[in-house]
Amino acid sequence: MVRLPLSPAEVERGQRLGALLRLARGERSMLETALHAGVSPETLRKIETGRVATPAFPTIAAIAQVLGLSLDAVWSEINRPEGGTALAGPGPRAGERLAS
Repeated sequence: MVRLPLSPAEVERGQRLGALLRLARGERSMLETALHAGVSPETLRKIETGRVATPAFPTIAAIAQVLGLSLDAVWSEINRPEGGTALAGPGPRAGERLAS
């Protein structure tokens, strides 16, 4: 399978996702968070640093649950307009919700 290069927008969303997860994790260890989410610490590290810009939905859902983040908050944050601050922007626009 050939993977197409990511667009700049996808890379930016991955960086926003990583920043959000790092912020939400706070003082919790990466190891503890990863194990509770059922992912490897290396996977969590790569997501948090933006090296994996498009992780699988179940992975993000599991990490968000452990961190107490709603998927709507995650979606809103990674799709916020440039210049907005983390978790301070408006909620998702009508019709923009993560699929359940």
